[in-house]
Amino acid sequence: MAFLFNKFQEVVRTLAKNPMFARDPRHLQFEADVNRLFLYTSYCRLGENAKEKDAEEIIDLASKASVSDQQKQVQENVHYQLTHMCQTMDSILCPDATSDLSKDPSEAHSRRSGLSFAVGGAASANKQSAAIPATRPLTRTELSSKFRDHFGYTLDTRPSGISHKDAGQGLFLCGKANVGAVLAIYPGVIYSPAYYRYIPGYPRIDACNNYLITRYDGTIIDAKPWCLGGETRELWDGSDLVDYSAMPPKGSENNSDRVWRMLSKPLEKSVRENFGEVLERRNPLAFGHFANHPPKEPIKMKRFGSFYFKSGGSDNQAGDSLVLKTLVLVSTRSISDEELFLNYRYSNSKRRPEWYSSVDEEEDKRRWS
Repeated sequence: MAFLFNKFQEVVRTLAKNPMFARDPRHLQFEADVNRLFLYTSYCRLGENAKEKDAEEIIDLASKASVSDQQKQVQENVHYQLTHMCQTMDSILCPDATSDLSKDPSEAHSRRSGLSFAVGGAASANKQSAAIPATRPLTRTELSSKFRDHFGYTLDTRPSGISHKDAGQGLFLCGKANVGAVLAIYPGVIYSPAYYRYIPGYPRIDACNNYLITRYDGTIIDAKPWCLGGETRELWDGSDLVDYSAMPPKGSENNSDRVWRMLSKPLEKSVRENFGEVLERRNPLAFGHFANHPPKEPIKMKRFGSFYFKSGGSDNQAGDSLVLKTLVLVSTRSISDEELFLNYRYSNSKRRPEWYSSVDEEEDKRRWS
């Protein structure tokens, strides 16, 4: 397996030398990310019994398939992992679970599970029909331990190993995970661009919130209401669990900001009697929002170079099926018992925090030029 991974890494290094530039650097970076995820998640899906010819076929596809086709395959690879995790969580949590874990997860019928509750789904018709399913009375720690028994790793939050005073809590992997593995889910309330004005604190949505993240397509996920999760499965009515108004804003607010904030208050969510969603707050993977940006000083980490993929174009479509626009963290190398980091990719058009350092200077120049 190590030999096959070395072949994948050689492709990464080769494609990294491609001098192609696009009129939209951010879109080119998106294509590069899709290409990298295609290689890594496909490698992970091959498994320990992978054959060299299978790896060579994936490598060949990475240089020929369109970005759109690769994006669909990435979604399939991630869905494959999450489905297997959901089936396993059902077998752990639900007394009457009948999932056959020996079957291919892609062949399983789509149904609600411990993990799918955490990232959301279609609202129930009414609260009465959204009864909370009974589960085994496991604590979050016990559930996390059982998850590790099945997958070889779980997550923990504790003081970060970064020496900067603002590092706070960090995200740690306990156990071992292979390259291309889904390590964490970024939980929270999802806002498409059309609903930005419903984000608490609008328009300065980041003034009192360090747990916002934006996808390439403009979708924003607010993980602050999720916080650390909890010890129960509960019915959520869609209301915010955090009092943003009681928190002091980060940095100074000038007169222009103050006037704009008064004129552009967040829209209030209407009371939705028919809204109801079951959340599994013990979810052992819902900690993606605690991943810190890589530090300036090395902390038991490695970085692989970015690479670029020449494509005839991409329509960014995800197929005909409904897609939940969420975010997961995927490993870019094999890791074991260490802190996890996420490149925040802050724009260079605004003042960056003191603790922020560029992970890849060349990538930043291309992305933000």
